[in-house]
Amino acid sequence: MTVVVVYVHGLWLRGHEAVLLRRRLAKALDVETRSFTYSSVGATVTDNALALEKYLAKIPADIVHLVGHSLGGLVILKLFELVGLAADGSLAGGVALPPGRIVLLGSPVRGSRSAQRLARLPFGRAMLGVMAGEVLLSSRDSRWDGRRDLGVIAGDLAIGLGRLLGPMGAPSDGTVLVEETDLPGAAEQLRLRVSHSGMPYSAAVARQTAAFLRGGRFEK
Repeated sequence: MTVVVVYVHGLWLRGHEAVLLRRRLAKALDVETRSFTYSSVGATVTDNALALEKYLAKIPADIVHLVGHSLGGLVILKLFELVGLAADGSLAGGVALPPGRIVLLGSPVRGSRSAQRLARLPFGRAMLGVMAGEVLLSSRDSRWDGRRDLGVIAGDLAIGLGRLLGPMGAPSDGTVLVEETDLPGAAEQLRLRVSHSGMPYSAAVARQTAAFLRGGRFEK
């Protein structure tokens, strides 16, 4: 059985930051890992989700796990929202998505206070881009439908861009509030002592991600 893990990066990134995370996952799970690159500034969330679907459809694997960091997690969620709207559970070309598990790393599924503050600054909206403007600038009532095992990792080491934009006022990873990662319907949600930008480099994040992808549960 062929298993592949696909990493989906966050805002202003291209996936290169996940080299260490991918290496650790490949070793822990004995699988191939890949990184999906998309336009985090210039395209809509729907465009990026459809591009991800086409990318996944070309992977010759029996199981494809997905790991989304920050905004990348919202691309993954949008993909499954679109799949749910398709009568046959598939999208372009009628290709069904392969089974697998999902882990979101610091994904602001309920909107982002940091993004809202940045958007109020000169050129802030332009910096955020189209997709972030769609999904981060207002509070959202997101819910996972449970069709696949999905785990959420939130960080509470408050070092990051968000603190430069003003007091966070609640536990955060320095960019995303812990409460903004809360996703009802997720199989498990875990809080680690890690910053937002540090997640792809953290050994603890890699270990817990591997545990969830392996068995649908984080290590206790």
